[in-house]
Amino acid sequence: MNEEVTKQVLEWIEHDPDTHDRATLQKLLSEGNEAELRRRFDAPLTFGTAGLRGPVMAGPAGMNRFTVRRATQGVVRWLQELGIDSSRGVVVGRDARHGSEEFNDEAVAVLLGAGVRVYEMISPLPTPYVAAAVKSLNAGAGIMITASHNPPNDNGYKLYASDGSQIVAPSDEMVERFAREATTPVLGERTSENHFDVPSEVIAKYQNHMLSRFSIKGGSSLRITYTPLHGVGGDAMMTLFRAAGYSHVTVVSEQFAPDGNFPTLAFPNPEEPGALDLAIATADGVGSSLIIANDPDADRLGVAVKDNEGWHILRGDEIGWLLGQKLLPDAAKSGQCVATTIVSSTLLSKMAKAHSVKCSTTLTGFKWIARGAADKELAFGYEEALGYGVDPSVGDKDGLSAALALCQIAHEAAQDGKTLLDELDKIESRYGVHAGAQISLRSDDLARITDAMQRLRSNPPKTIAGMDVTDIVDFANGYEGLASSDCLSYQLSGTDRVVVRPSGTEAKLKVYIEVVRDAGSDVAAARKVAKSVVNELGESITQLLAL
Repeated sequence: MNEEVTKQVLEWIEHDPDTHDRATLQKLLSEGNEAELRRRFDAPLTFGTAGLRGPVMAGPAGMNRFTVRRATQGVVRWLQELGIDSSRGVVVGRDARHGSEEFNDEAVAVLLGAGVRVYEMISPLPTPYVAAAVKSLNAGAGIMITASHNPPNDNGYKLYASDGSQIVAPSDEMVERFAREATTPVLGERTSENHFDVPSEVIAKYQNHMLSRFSIKGGSSLRITYTPLHGVGGDAMMTLFRAAGYSHVTVVSEQFAPDGNFPTLAFPNPEEPGALDLAIATADGVGSSLIIANDPDADRLGVAVKDNEGWHILRGDEIGWLLGQKLLPDAAKSGQCVATTIVSSTLLSKMAKAHSVKCSTTLTGFKWIARGAADKELAFGYEEALGYGVDPSVGDKDGLSAALALCQIAHEAAQDGKTLLDELDKIESRYGVHAGAQISLRSDDLARITDAMQRLRSNPPKTIAGMDVTDIVDFANGYEGLASSDCLSYQLSGTDRVVVRPSGTEAKLKVYIEVVRDAGSDVAAARKVAKSVVNELGESITQLLAL
């Protein structure tokens, strides 16, 4: 057994507060299992702008009580460094994943022990509630224990700044540095005068505001099937549905109760193939024409629509176009702006231009979208990975309010005998067909993902699927005012585009393809041609990357 590894493990065991985790590491030491110990120690989780996210396991490469304890000490020091008064408080929430309750307790105890006021969510609740509460309470920060749509064994730690949006650099570096310097903390109890439950009025304020914008007067006959994918969105979304006037909502019973094992899903992500299979079966059984899905922490929105040809699962961009078309007129009147990302469709910018509304293009991640307004208020922001912000009162993506807004569009279309698919036809008939795809290439070896990006940079392709690469943008050194990002964009002949980047939360490489064609007099025919080009590009780039 390597002496340095042994030393690291023994030091961790000495300070780890979890009896089970200490025993696990001691057993691995006793067995001389250096390979497993290196897996847990050689690549520690680091605090980035997405916070922490990784497998629940003992050691610095995993999510565990000790990792959360150190991260929270880093947050305390970060708040002090920024000069944020501890009396403003920190909102703390959690989802229903494995470990979430214990990690929530650890964060609360460390904050209270440091004399920081804590506003704690009373039960596992959706992530958007934490983001909204930070703004509503004028808190100094917010912590959400969640791994969103990651596999069952993962968990995470999401940090909001005082503006209610996820932190950006250099805050992540500060928290990471202070976490590394953490010592044994003083732990507080919930009996402390600094401990408060998040007032029910805060959540009621959020609900009432969204209902005031997106309810249906007189109710709706729209038949909806809803699934929270074993997450925490179920009760919250059903409360909103009922109050908004939707009386014909059927839930996917097998997926309604929170369950960290996600027993009916390979991946608890509405983007993944097969994720909506149970919802489709349920909808067919009750005659629903619309499926609404939230991911496990309810900050994302998935949608499927039925017509005479069957079910159509909408792409993230398509949902974004529908929401943008609805929200842009009001944005124009109020002088607000909209925002999307470098990997999302370019169509929103064209829609915004037609409405004389500023559209910002940001790096991937809602931490950037939420700040894309600059000197204006953000009326709407979206990323193609099913993240939507439809109201400026929430500084992060919100699958609950986005669902209400989307259902309102569907209801209004149904009043005219139309569906969301008809609305998409109208949009693309006006602005052009924007066919696209996102390809996720998974790998068990992160080094292969890094190698693939290095290969692309050292030997850039001159053609992709026989189409000339006319321009390459490497975001590694920043671009047009955007921060550095490990992302490559290839502009092809005409208006087509391929973007490649590693996932920020999972071990996979993501490829984004967009093919733009004039709709002409037959949007369906133009869409078919564009999709065939998308498929050719997808096959070519997949072979090129060779993960």
